[in-house]
Amino acid sequence: SEDSDGEGGLGNVSRVVIRPPGHSGKAKRGHLCFDAAFETGNLGRADLVGEFEFWFNFTVDNVKQDQRVIFNIVNINKKKNLFKDGMTPIVKSSGRPKWQRLPKCDVFHYKSPIHQNNYVLSFAFAFDREDEVYQFALAPPYSYSRLQSYLSVLETKFPENRFQRTTVCHSLQNRKLELLTIDHVEKPDKVDSKNKLRVIFILARIHSGEPPASFVAQGLIEFLIGNHPIAQILRTNFIFKILPMVNPDGVFLGNNRCNLIGQDMNRTWHVATEFSHPTLWAIKKLFREYDQSDCYQLDFVIDLHAHANLLGSFMYGNTYEDVYRYERHLVFPKILSTNAGDWIPENMMFNADDKKTGSVRRFCCEKLSDNVNAYSLEVSMCGFYLKGTQTMTHYTDDGYMRLGRNLARTFLEYYRFINVLPVPLASEVRSKRGRPKTHCARARSRIRREVQARPKTTRTYAPISYKDLSVCYDSDTSYEGSPIRSNYYGYGFGTRSTGNIYLNQDQFSLLHIQASKFNTLDFSTNSVRGLQQNPLLGIVRPTTRTTTT
Repeated sequence: SEDSDGEGGLGNVSRVVIRPPGHSGKAKRGHLCFDAAFETGNLGRADLVGEFEFWFNFTVDNVKQDQRVIFNIVNINKKKNLFKDGMTPIVKSSGRPKWQRLPKCDVFHYKSPIHQNNYVLSFAFAFDREDEVYQFALAPPYSYSRLQSYLSVLETKFPENRFQRTTVCHSLQNRKLELLTIDHVEKPDKVDSKNKLRVIFILARIHSGEPPASFVAQGLIEFLIGNHPIAQILRTNFIFKILPMVNPDGVFLGNNRCNLIGQDMNRTWHVATEFSHPTLWAIKKLFREYDQSDCYQLDFVIDLHAHANLLGSFMYGNTYEDVYRYERHLVFPKILSTNAGDWIPENMMFNADDKKTGSVRRFCCEKLSDNVNAYSLEVSMCGFYLKGTQTMTHYTDDGYMRLGRNLARTFLEYYRFINVLPVPLASEVRSKRGRPKTHCARARSRIRREVQARPKTTRTYAPISYKDLSVCYDSDTSYEGSPIRSNYYGYGFGTRSTGNIYLNQDQFSLLHIQASKFNTLDFSTNSVRGLQQNPLLGIVRPTTRTTTT
């Protein structure tokens, strides 16, 4: 629109009010107002199709209570995605800031011949409060401003130099490329090939439309600068270089994969220049410095991504002609698969595809030394199935950050596996278990206490009442998953339940008591005339018809 040409808009709609045909003047309640002229906003156009239907590609306000709308997101050119596996858009409002997923029954994904056979995502939504602003998204956003605020909080919370925050360079729109260095390694007096300082690089948000990668990076950062024993071992032995937002311009503008000039930054590593891609140029320079250094050894380059077509977490790697190098390359993903409960090995892929020539892992494979392991760590935007079940678990912010913590634990196990870190002895691990040293041991009393003999008493069994012991009642509204309720007051839920009668086959039930007075009962057809058979439950119940004698 004309009023969104500034830096915050760049093609996004800005306070566009959708009016029905023939209406002019001031907008009324129920004429929806679309806005995407904010950080990470992404809405190129909003058109009115019908009274309850819009085509658009966001916040929405000026709604009417109980107003029902169908949103259609067009220009989805991928046939394979997670909408068929349970992924739905998320929504929050100004009064309810927690993100919630829309029900699957209200979301539809289909091919539209009107839009050149591209796919359309349609979902229905009912606005329940007029005075709130509603926001819709595919995944929880993680903006550039949020990253700046988070790093400032970390500097205030950890003033004892747990990490070092520096600015590598600035983007085309003069935004910072932040670099966090976590380094507590004691520098030796003399560095040679045997005691080089090992360096690990972690990159995130090359694709600006993948905010789960930022949550994974945040989980890794919080774990490494925390007080966990594993974090202390890693900090004192390895140098971590974390770039939490490689594409700050694309994140700010709400782009999906490209930067300010419209190029996919994970396909241009081999052609990046200082003027067109200043952030990639600066990162490539860092890679070469540490790879060619006599004091440092670059071990890992891990690029964090979010995947919109596959479930769970997994890794992409490279293939090598050297068999031994390829086998070493497979070790780290194998160890990570044992630590991550959401790991799906079927989605892993190791190749040398020409289409991925400009990606960071292919660039590191071809331009850096043989001891560098470069991976792309992917996590789903939707969720994963619990192992051994068909239960879908959707990711939350903490679920993404848990993957970052599992990544840190994998570094410890990997370096122990290749004998860089010593493996603790079983006796050392066993000695650490038990009560912490902060608790003082209780002094054992020197006074010897005599154990008094238990008085000999006769045992008598408690009387058992067989009245209604075998009869339980279930509610008429729930036939499964309902707790057993008693048919008398003062037990269970405290109320008398009526409905279906179940017979419990226990040792004290009426069916197991062979008393003479029950054997004399007559169960002939004439005696059970007042009973009817229930074919669903296989039991009998009294009929509502009464007879008089």
